[in-house]
Amino acid sequence: MAHHDALTGLPNRVLFRLEAEQALKRARRGEQLAVIYLDLDGFKAVNDMLGHAIGDRLLVAVADRLRASMRDDAFVARLGGDEFAVVLAVGQPDDLAVLAQRIIETLSTPYDIGDHQLMIGASVGIAVAPTDGHDPDQLLKKADMALYRAKADGRGKYFFFEAWMDERMQ
Repeated sequence: MAHHDALTGLPNRVLFRLEAEQALKRARRGEQLAVIYLDLDGFKAVNDMLGHAIGDRLLVAVADRLRASMRDDAFVARLGGDEFAVVLAVGQPDDLAVLAQRIIETLSTPYDIGDHQLMIGASVGIAVAPTDGHDPDQLLKKADMALYRAKADGRGKYFFFEAWMDERMQ
């Protein structure tokens, strides 16, 4: 249980980092790797208005949808709160854009939780190794910068990390 989220059953931040390290070793042999960082839009309002029990059930439903929407080789984790991450091998960069849009659409479909139909969304940030970094923390940080950009641009969007984002943060 030290490596899994008790609520969703997904791997946690610790196991995500270990898996990303292993995936990066494979990526060093010529394979590109993507870290996709996503945050739920509107989750806090659900949690505040309907309580933690409904919020927890919503997180479980989100985790199930996220798992079901990924390829078999994708590693999905809950980093904490309403933040999730995925690490996977990259075929073509366009594939990542399609996947990011599919994640947003999948997680934005209404949820039936108890007597409530809930609408939330997702914003997504993407970093690609080796271009954007060579270690899990660096890639997660850069995917987080791209996520921040997606949220600042109105939520429900995805952005790839770009060097100017790091320069602006500095």
